[in-house]
Amino acid sequence: MPIRVVIVDDHQIVLHGLQQLFSRHGDFEVLQCCSTGASAIDAVLQTRPDVLVLDLRMPDLSGLAVLRTLTEKKAECRSVLLTAAVRDDEVMEAVKLGAMGLVLKESQPEVLLDCVRKVARGEQWIERETVTRAFRNYVARESSARDAAALTPRETEIVRMVSQGLRNKAIGDRLSISEGTVKVHLHNIYEKLGVDGRLELVIVAQQRGIN
Repeated sequence: MPIRVVIVDDHQIVLHGLQQLFSRHGDFEVLQCCSTGASAIDAVLQTRPDVLVLDLRMPDLSGLAVLRTLTEKKAECRSVLLTAAVRDDEVMEAVKLGAMGLVLKESQPEVLLDCVRKVARGEQWIERETVTRAFRNYVARESSARDAAALTPRETEIVRMVSQGLRNKAIGDRLSISEGTVKVHLHNIYEKLGVDGRLELVIVAQQRGIN
């Protein structure tokens, strides 16, 4: 039995090329080609493919949004995400949503074919290094966000003043506290955010919109 696939990409040239690629191999059957996320959802619901080959970034619905909708409709199918580039958070989200394959568009055509064959057998084709790196960075960001949320209102106020260029004495004068107390607050802030000094603190504050 051939592997029944639905192909999704918003670029017609790419979509046509993918259709030709799969059609040239007898172990595949292209059920439908879709150029939007919405039509991809309809195609999966109607045809129940063995594998959904899905562009990650599309203008109407992203590949992740398509997978999320299919999950909500309890119409999950084995899926392979095809993308030019992918962020760590997208890798984590794809894994959470059950994507079993991830292939970069710069890869050789045979890589995509082998990936789809493997996914059709119930195996995963996502490089372990990619998932490990993404998970490590995701955990680091989550931990950092929790630390930022743990700042007290007074500490947040001090971070904001440091970002504005105020020195410890000026901060103390504004808050009616001693310069020594400001230093204690800064020490606690550095510990919570994992920074080593004022420059790093200003950079982190800018990244998190504390200014």
